[in-house]
Amino acid sequence: MSRKTPSTNDPTLRMNSLAPALGVQGWVRGKPLASFQPDRVYIVDFWATWCGPCASAMPYLMELQEKYKESGVEVVAVAAEEEAATADEVQAHLDAWLTEKFPTLNFRVGLDCIGEMKKLWMEASFSSGIPSSFVVDRDSHIAFIGHPTELEDVLPKVLDGSWRTSDQAKAADRERIAEGREVVFLTKISAAVKLKDWKTALSAIEEGIALLPDSSQLRVAHVHTLLHEMRDMQTGLPVLRQLVRDAIDRNAEDWLLGAMYELFNPAYDHTDFPSVERLAMGKELSEHILALTGLEDNVKASYYRLVAPYYYQSGHKARAEELLELALKLVDGLPAPDNIKQRWLDDLLQSLANYRGRKVCYGALCAVPQTNVSNDATPKAEKKNPADRDALE
Repeated sequence: MSRKTPSTNDPTLRMNSLAPALGVQGWVRGKPLASFQPDRVYIVDFWATWCGPCASAMPYLMELQEKYKESGVEVVAVAAEEEAATADEVQAHLDAWLTEKFPTLNFRVGLDCIGEMKKLWMEASFSSGIPSSFVVDRDSHIAFIGHPTELEDVLPKVLDGSWRTSDQAKAADRERIAEGREVVFLTKISAAVKLKDWKTALSAIEEGIALLPDSSQLRVAHVHTLLHEMRDMQTGLPVLRQLVRDAIDRNAEDWLLGAMYELFNPAYDHTDFPSVERLAMGKELSEHILALTGLEDNVKASYYRLVAPYYYQSGHKARAEELLELALKLVDGLPAPDNIKQRWLDDLLQSLANYRGRKVCYGALCAVPQTNVSNDATPKAEKKNPADRDALE
């Protein structure tokens, strides 16, 4: 069966791309393999000995090798992230590690000491983390790129020829590439932000948005950089207005929360914002958010936390306090680790104390209002004796 391959002008490694070469510098386990053989299906897995998830995936890959060996499947693990100084040191370390951890390993293990395969496979496919698995189909073209745990569902479909033509595969590949490209742009932006080089950050953001218009992180970063870092209200306000409109149209949690954060995050300085317009956008967003149904408790709590400042600043103090109380109860009931729950409760309780202008408590946790705070604040609340509290009912 012939399949259309991507344009040669696009260097991105994706499904239906011709698989790059096997550029290993040596083999630690298994017979040497110079190139992919016709009518075989290869799982090329990038891993490292220091990577816990990689070690956890090894038994699973061994099971796949055993289960599908009669179907022509061969696993090839590529160690491309070891930290030894020379190839000989890497080989010695891998040999000892595999002998101890997986003495019955049933697939090949090769070395990529110079980063050739990492560049041609991992970097070219926007795969930023390990373990990462690539399935090379019988025609030597890429059939799948992703985490090895996804192979249980994907591999049978690759073998029967149904995977690469499916809408599921195409959608997964598009999403994977978009996420990988987003990481690249966010890394560039982060480097510029550390230097407070806002022009470079803005350039990277705008380049990223042109390529990835559906990235909420890049869209929110655009607003934040223009309004909160560069203080460019003339350029930034129309960008914020569009973010609010798109957040409501998409009705997506990350978009809605991102827009509310830019409008009402208490850590940001909103003194330059036109108050009437900011509150009008906040009203539209808040009413939309509070009309949503079927939400998980953690999502509701996040929404209530960010909607409360809008109501407080627009003069609806009682409604703001009510939303914070609802958020407190929701967070208290979440099956979250204690340290995470504690920080969230601290934040909510401190805001409630600021709104009420007096000490408030929730269980054994109490907070007193901050001085010189006009609308909101979020330092850690204080733990007090339960007997000494103005408890929330």
